[in-house]
Amino acid sequence: QVQLVESGGGLVQAGGSLRLSCAASGRTFSSYTMSWFRQAPGKERVFVALITWTGGSTYNSDSVKGRFTISRDNAKNTMYLQMNSLEPEDTAVYYCAARYLGLGRDPGDYNYWGQGTQVTVSS
Repeated sequence: QVQLVESGGGLVQAGGSLRLSCAASGRTFSSYTMSWFRQAPGKERVFVALITWTGGSTYNSDSVKGRFTISRDNAKNTMYLQMNSLEPEDTAVYYCAARYLGLGRDPGDYNYWGQGTQVTVSS
């Protein structure tokens, strides 16, 4: 089992920045691909960014490229999402997710989820 806890959400004005964290406990963190997803009210949960188990590769959705950066610190069992130039369209609950090795951009590809953290961007 892997337990995930997100933090760092909040209310920010358009153009501002936030950094989300996802703290993991349980099995070997460094063996898990980690991703961020988000879900806006009334919409499906969608992929935001992924980082491989070693941190050697990252992938971003087109909607956040150039603005969001995913990273991880395996020594601290923590993943991060640095969000810059935030837009009202980024308003959503942000979830971190984990899967053992492999890659995936669909929520069904992931076995473990955090409880989510709310990000609200005002215009």
